[in-house]
Order: sequence, then structure tokens, then C-alpha cells
Amino acid sequence: MPAALPPERVVVRGACPHDCPDTCAMLVTVLNGRAVEVRGAPDHPPTGGVLCTKVARYLERTYSDQRVLHPMKRVGRKGEGKFVRIGWDEALDTVATRFRAIAASPHGPQAILPYSYAGTMGLLQSSSMDRRFFHRLGASLLDRTICATAGKAGWVATVGAAIGTDVLQFANSKLILIWGSNPIASNLHFWTRAQEAKRRGAKLVAIDPWRSATAEKCHQHLAPLPGTDAALALGMMHVLIAEDFVDHDYVARYTLGYDALAARAAQYPPARVAAICGLPADAIVGLARDYGRSRPAAIRLNYGLQRHAGGGHAVRAIACLPALVGAWRDAAGGALLSSSGTYPVDSAALERPDLIAGQPRTLNMSTIGDVLLDVRDPPVDAIYVYNSNPVAVAPESAKVAAGFAREDLFCVVHEIFRTDTADYADILLPATTQLEQLDVHHSYGHLYAQANLPSIAPLGEAKPNTEVFRLLAARMGFADDCFGDSDDDLARQAFRRDDPRATHLDWDTLRTRGFARLDVPADYAPFAHGGFPTPSGRCEFHSAALAAQGFDPVPDFVPPRESAASNPELARRFPLAFISPPARNFLNSSFANLPAFVAEEQAPQLALHPDDAAARALVDGDEVRIRNDRGSFTARLRVTDRARRGVAVASSIWWKKLAPGGANANAVTSQALTDFGRAATFYDCLVEVERA
Repeated sequence: MPAALPPERVVVRGACPHDCPDTCAMLVTVLNGRAVEVRGAPDHPPTGGVLCTKVARYLERTYSDQRVLHPMKRVGRKGEGKFVRIGWDEALDTVATRFRAIAASPHGPQAILPYSYAGTMGLLQSSSMDRRFFHRLGASLLDRTICATAGKAGWVATVGAAIGTDVLQFANSKLILIWGSNPIASNLHFWTRAQEAKRRGAKLVAIDPWRSATAEKCHQHLAPLPGTDAALALGMMHVLIAEDFVDHDYVARYTLGYDALAARAAQYPPARVAAICGLPADAIVGLARDYGRSRPAAIRLNYGLQRHAGGGHAVRAIACLPALVGAWRDAAGGALLSSSGTYPVDSAALERPDLIAGQPRTLNMSTIGDVLLDVRDPPVDAIYVYNSNPVAVAPESAKVAAGFAREDLFCVVHEIFRTDTADYADILLPATTQLEQLDVHHSYGHLYAQANLPSIAPLGEAKPNTEVFRLLAARMGFADDCFGDSDDDLARQAFRRDDPRATHLDWDTLRTRGFARLDVPADYAPFAHGGFPTPSGRCEFHSAALAAQGFDPVPDFVPPRESAASNPELARRFPLAFISPPARNFLNSSFANLPAFVAEEQAPQLALHPDDAAARALVDGDEVRIRNDRGSFTARLRVTDRARRGVAVASSIWWKKLAPGGANANAVTSQALTDFGRAATFYDCLVEVERA
């Protein structure tokens, strides 16, 4: 990282670090050492010169007067957010001293827990030196499940890896099912290709319980009840098989378990599926026929639909559809959940799991409230939080806050801002933004790797994750050579050089050019001729691997834990299904403290169908309380038929301390986990709504 930047106008290549499939290429203009403009790189095919409204205003984030710029220690009660400034030496010495003492205590190093997720998606700052440090320390391992693991498990069990349709190819599709996704808010550059396909005559169908901004611009919108997507997919299969839209040649050559899948689909005739999903039977039949008759037909599914008890099965069921009708034959067919598995990331080189001694326990980040409050052996005596804001984003947040409020819990937070979680820190460390750090990026929405070069010097005393963990390793006496790797060294280790897809991904090339496409064909159709990276080499309608783990080997509908059908007694008390999709101006809890974005969102809002509002004598604009046995929060009511009957919709995620009453949507969500993948079930939730 340069000590000083030249006093002239320069343009530096970067990459958006946030948890979004687009991973946009940025051009940062710097004048006399200060960034003065951030724009999309026009030569990067997925970005095409366009950034979302959030990242286009990235300078407001980098130069915010809310930045944490110096190390601090707590002087008030936990949660008050009262700190005094200290130096880096004192901060690091304090952390190292406490970690050494815990590691030497009867509880041992497993009493220390790292907690991180996708505050940055860069391979260096998210999962390199940090993992080496905690592996070498012997800390508990973290199961990072809060977003995507159920969907990934379902997809991988069927397709074999997180590989799918090239996003650039969607422009050539004739039918696009946008399933459980609102790309206008969260996948802008896919939406650009979908719009191009629409102009060329393609039909766009949105499948979402909420009539999102995307759904409003599609030709058709189907609004199934939350958590019923697997039933809808199986109902489509029933029609496809009964009316012989099956590509029998593709099925015979490249799939496994067709007879078992057909038997399962036979259990889901349209009338039954209509009752489960709350949809007209003829809409299910029509959707299946459209899908069976259209070529190329593509599905863009996203992670919202897997955040319920049967999330893994839901994604698995949808993942079977392209193979059933042979949609994978076309580059503009198939489906995309994530492209991350296309990249030959060398996680072992970056993270060094070989440093782990013994078999440390694994703790699930989605149950962090119970993890911190339950009596366990050993307890969690220390937690180090970076790249995440669990007090705001983790489910059942009253328990999460109570866990972080423990006076005997030593808490370190490395952050850009004083988040809800930072308020509970004993030691608060200043973090760099993307403009101040070096990184290398893959993507889960396209096929281009990118370099992010620091365009400005770190503000104040901010440091990137990699540097902090190098310094901590030295203070802990870790003499392993890997802790001497520079960020450039780490970047050179990011991709497996023996993989043919990585031909152009050497660090020197990326650093010079800014980005490079994986070495795959321009008309990339990953499974046109089979070649699925499953144990059988086929698309597995029947998964022996799942059966060996005790799961149903064939996709099925697993009802939500909380619904009128599965838990009528609970539904009598809390009759509304609750979902909390992303707010357009926030990205999870990122950007949710910046004045311009807070002003655009105005206040936490809850959408209810007019019939549900009338039944509760509520009118548009009322302040309402959303509650269940886990907690409650307040919001401003929007009465709109964009919400389907029986479903309450709250945009998220507000910082708790910026929300009325100090609570957000996660006050009511559950720590229960999915069928497989052990993921969070944010959208498996019943509530009642009343005037505040």
C-alpha cells in the first residue's frame, strides 16, 4: 500500500466488495491523494459502466464523518457505545493478552470464536490471514450459514457445484423465470440482460410472495405463499411429465433417478399444489407449459426462497427443472443460483486449514444468540467480529443482544462504523473501506475475476483485516512463515494455477488489466453435454450422498415450521406469514447508517394487503407493532395489494439504534435452521400486526 499518492489526477481500478452477485468493476478517480469520483468501468462486460445507486455514491461511505478512525476501548456499559481513544499498540496488546489467557485457561482456545461474513467479498480481506490466525490459535470454527448454505447444499446435491448459466447469456433467452429474487434492488446487471431479452420478445415471469419492483415490470407475477416453492416446482414437474415436455434423450444420457423423481412429482398434481401455494391451479399448469414449450428457457433463482425449513429441498427441486426439459443444452438456457463454483479458488492456500490442531468444535453463526447464552463446555469467553454486524443481522436479535451484553464476554469488533454490534465491543478497531485496501475478487453472478487496488491511503489509523491479523499473529508468537505473506503474496495464491479455467488469472495480469474472464467459451453452456461435477457425473434427481446423510434423496416439499398448515395453533395467535426482503437503498446492514440512504428509505415500513389491514382496523400510514413470542418491532404501515393476502412484508435491514424502539425485523425471526445446509430461516415466521 503506497505511503503517499502522486499529486496528480489518476484513475485506479477497483471492484465492488459488497454481498451482491454483480461484483462491479469500479474506476476511482483520485486528485492529490483524495478520491473524487467512483464510476463503473465501461470495458468490464458485466458492469458496462453502470453502478447501483449505493455504490455510485461510495465516496459518501469512505469519507463519512461517522467513520471509526482510531482504536478505542469501552468505558461505558456494554451496548452504550461509549469509548475512549487508545493507540494500536495498546489495542493489540490487550487483545493478545486476553486471547493468550483464555487459550491457557481450562476452557482452552475453543472458548474464542471468530464471527465474520460478507461485509467484504474480497478473497483476501474476507478469508485469508484471518482464517490462518484463528486456525493456528485453535479457536472454535464458525459455520457461516446466515445467507446461502441451504440453497448451495440443494444446488450442489443436484448439479454438483455452484455453476450455472452465464449472466451475459440471459439476453438471448426466450423465457426467464425470476424466482425468489428482486434484481432491480439486488442484481442490477442481470436485470439489464433480462430487459434486453424482453425487448427481443422474451417473456419474464416473477415468482415471489411480494410484488416487488421487479415483479411489477415482468409480464407475469405468481405470488406463492412463503416457503412453498418446492411444491410449485414439483407441480410444474407433474405437468411437464404428464404432458410429455420431457427431453428424454437428455434425461437418459445426463441424469440419474428420473423414475424416482417422476414418482415424487406424481404426488403433486396442480390442484394439490394450488392449495399448498395459494395459487390458481391453471396458473401452475400455464407456467409449466410455458417452460416446457420455450427454448431457450432460463431460471434466475436467488437465496430468498431457501430461508425456510425446507429451503434445501426447494432449491433442489428447482435445480431439477432444466435437466428435465433439456434446457441446459442452450447457453441461454439452464439456471443460475451462483457462479462462484466456476472459479478455481485455492481456499486451502489462502486459509491454511492444515494449521488446525485437533478437532475444534464448529458453532453456527445463525444461532449466535443461543451460542452466547447457552451453558456449554467450553463457553464462548471471547468473540472477534469483523465483516459482519450480528446484533442487527442475526435472527432473534433480543437473544443476540443479550449474549453480546455479557460482562464476562471479551468482545473485539473491527469495523468501519459504530454499528449496533460495535456498541458492545471492549476493543473497537478501525477498518479500511474498499478504496483503502488491496484485494482480489471472484463473483457469484458472473465469470470475471478482478483486482482491487487501493486508490487512497487509509484514513486515520484504519487498517485492513490482513494487516491486523498479521500484527496479532506476531504478538501471539506465531512464527509460521505464512504469517509473513504480504497482501500481494496472498493475491498470488488466490487461484489454482493448474486449473485450465485460470489461464488468465495470475495476479500480475489481474493487477495490470484490472479484470480477466475465466477461460471458458464465449457461448458457455456448462452442461450442454452433461459433465455435471456430481459423484455420478450426472444431474442427480436421486442423490445417494443425501441419502447417506439421512436426508430424502429425492426433492420434496418440506412445509414451513410456522404456517397455518403446519402449525395451526400458532397461526391462530399469529396469522400472518412474515418476510423481510432487502431494502433498495441498503445492502443487508451496509449503507443503512448513511444519511442519504436513510432519508430515501424514510423509516422502517411494513406492507399489508388491504384485506389484512381492514381486518385489523388499520389504515395506511399507521404506526404498527409487529410481534410474536420472540419479540416485536414497530414500522410505518403501507396498505397495498403488492403484498398478497396473509403475508406481511418489511424491508430490511435497519440498524436497531436507528429504528423506532431500538428493534428491527430480526426481533421476530427465528434461530431454527433449514432442512440441510443448517442455514437461517428468516422467512419461516408468523406474526401479528396491531396499531402501535
